[in-house]
Amino acid sequence: MITFTEFAAEKAFEMLKANNKLDAGIRIFVKSGGCSGYSYGMAIDDKQLEGDKTFEDKGVKIYVDQMSLPLVDGSQVDFVENMMGGGFSVNNPNATSACGCGSSFRTDGAAAPDAEGASCH
Repeated sequence: MITFTEFAAEKAFEMLKANNKLDAGIRIFVKSGGCSGYSYGMAIDDKQLEGDKTFEDKGVKIYVDQMSLPLVDGSQVDFVENMMGGGFSVNNPNATSACGCGSSFRTDGAAAPDAEGASCH
């Protein structure tokens, strides 16, 4: 299961409303890349795809594909604001290490998979 903090749910709802997609959900996915091996992705999606696991938390639909689910199961999405702006952040209990910028992670301490990029972004 994946959950949102109250603030992240508010921000997700604001995004959906601003894009005129109140019936849509937030797709959370993992891709190879980043300095630690995997990086998170989020997007507005208005449909569930075959094999997706669907959650709903605090009124926000969440879609996760079957390849990403084991890597993010149990995670909590937050929205963090700082001097550089703001953005969604994933608190992932499955991550055994993360890069300094917090946008990429590794789950088992093993060597990172072949990544699309080796820099922190």
